[in-house]
Amino acid sequence: MKIAIASDHAGFSLKEEMRDHVRGLGHQVVDLGAFNAEPSDYPDFAEAVGKELMAGRVERGILICGSGVGVCIAANKMPGVRACMCHDTYSAHQGVEHDEMNVLVLGARIIGTSLAIELIETYLHAKFIASEPRFVRRLHKVLTIEAKYMPAAAASASNIDLPAAPSPLKK
Repeated sequence: MKIAIASDHAGFSLKEEMRDHVRGLGHQVVDLGAFNAEPSDYPDFAEAVGKELMAGRVERGILICGSGVGVCIAANKMPGVRACMCHDTYSAHQGVEHDEMNVLVLGARIIGTSLAIELIETYLHAKFIASEPRFVRRLHKVLTIEAKYMPAAAASASNIDLPAAPSPLKK
């Protein structure tokens, strides 16, 4: 799988470790910075990962900042990005399986290296359960909201390969 990874200065050290770990798992990694621990702005890195996802150049992303909150907020402003901060393994796989999360967000000041490794491995092994009609229906509803409030979302949604939405049994 091709993965984009980025962090601000607060997440730099953890990003460096996680980049190498993800490569060691056999994934292709696109490192979008930061490239040092000098103060930097998290929105720049969230946007860089989002652009890679929107263009279809990567399948998933990993973002790291101090708490995880800043990059999560910034990344979710971009069409097609479904970024979630996960500091537990259940959320790391369930977010992909049920909600097709495509960006894992971590807080470097909240978790350590061992937990970050476990979260990333869990996230990367998870697959969206496209055979479950309720998950597909809900994802289509999320994409409809996105297209309604983010006009560019309708254009970028054409890059997403999803099963057809099931007929709505429940509203």
